[in-house]
Amino acid sequence: MHLSENEGIEGKTFVVTGGLGFVGSALCLELIRRGAREVRAFDLRPSSPWSHLLKDRGVLCIQGDVGRKEEVERALRGAHCVFHLAAFGMSGKEMLQIGRVDEVNINGTCHVIDACLDLGIKRLVYCSTYNVVFGGQQIINGNEALPYFPIDSHVDPYGRSKSIAEQLVLKNNARTFKNDSQNRLYTCAIRPAAIYGPGEDRHLPRIIAMAKLGLLFFRIGDQSVKSDWLFVDNLVHALILASMGLLDDNLGKGMRLPAAGQAYFISDGSPVNSFEFLQPLLTSLDYDIPNTSLAVDRALVLGRICSVVYTILYPWLDRWWLPHPFILPSEVYKVGVTHYFSYLKAKEEIGYVPMVSSREGMASTISYWQERKRTTLDGPTIHAWLFCVIGMISLFCGAFLPDIGIIFHLRALCLFFFRSMWVTRLVFLLASAAHVGEAIYAWYLAKRVDPANARGWFWQTFALGMFSLRLLLKRTRK
Repeated sequence: MHLSENEGIEGKTFVVTGGLGFVGSALCLELIRRGAREVRAFDLRPSSPWSHLLKDRGVLCIQGDVGRKEEVERALRGAHCVFHLAAFGMSGKEMLQIGRVDEVNINGTCHVIDACLDLGIKRLVYCSTYNVVFGGQQIINGNEALPYFPIDSHVDPYGRSKSIAEQLVLKNNARTFKNDSQNRLYTCAIRPAAIYGPGEDRHLPRIIAMAKLGLLFFRIGDQSVKSDWLFVDNLVHALILASMGLLDDNLGKGMRLPAAGQAYFISDGSPVNSFEFLQPLLTSLDYDIPNTSLAVDRALVLGRICSVVYTILYPWLDRWWLPHPFILPSEVYKVGVTHYFSYLKAKEEIGYVPMVSSREGMASTISYWQERKRTTLDGPTIHAWLFCVIGMISLFCGAFLPDIGIIFHLRALCLFFFRSMWVTRLVFLLASAAHVGEAIYAWYLAKRVDPANARGWFWQTFALGMFSLRLLLKRTRK
């Protein structure tokens, strides 16, 4: 394509479903920067970390559910182009909420398509996923000629639902409007790799939280396994290029629409082992990267166990207090099986090339997380928590509670180490006093180096003692 940077954007109205999300907000801001007349961020959430910035830049934030057709029509009325990014079930425990996954990803997409046809919106760009063709099989430098992975063979509802939705979007390409048979809806799909960047809120926070607690016990697969990653700015660039590839201004001149009815793989173009890719980030945050490897078949067993356990917990999957599962089968395939794709078709047809290299993208991501770590409460690994909490409870029970059930064995263990009850009680009282003293010192120290989290440092150090205090002292030295 030979179009200007702002072709089809200046003076136009855009709707971005999922517009308060990580990618959606970046897309909204870029559309505003390029001169869009109006940009609407349509999202189920009333707010997000990007809400204030979006409103300050003039983005209209509309709360609504893509699962409700009337709300979709209200948000899309008068738009010239729709970017359909809203999705559910990408990672963690969301992946197991099958009903909600289908409601958002399939029914929501149907509502967006119907609204475009009813309201005469000419351009629809759908944000899809690699998973429409990948289901655990090795793919080396794949392209868009690959067939869809069989619907009934998907290992997770997210990949299945996104595949169905993408096919619906592409099959409705060039369909005439319901009230205007002279004009048509033109559609295309972008298939991004794993997305990263400053503020990414799905994959990296979960990985970093596990590393922080010392729960990254092993790598999955061998070091030769490679997959694609995609920096957020590159994805935004591809989405905008795709919308330009649907412009019908030149149809009367005998030119075709390059993107109409097409799907495109998008990545940074640098396939890499996922653990090697994440190592600079984790190392910069002083977290350990695992050295031992677990074979894919064994990791799948662990993933299936987690899947069964969380399926039993289905009624509580949307509760904040239920942590994400350690790993699920589809996640094993994503990091343990080689699958990467060429963006040559996107380059030839819509002019996509990565604007930001993987090195530059990771550098900005590292800077973001380092700053975030400086302003948040840092904590020790799960081993320290278990040692301190279980140790202090056991010491208290052995020192002060009557010999009932397990208390008898705890008391026997205390007597084995401390020889007498009065020494056991003295050790508990001294340990408690040390924890209180360390907590008070941590509070005063945090008031100087991390005032926003002073109360958190107090209670964490009260529970963990020196395990917590040494992290605060390390921050003080920095």
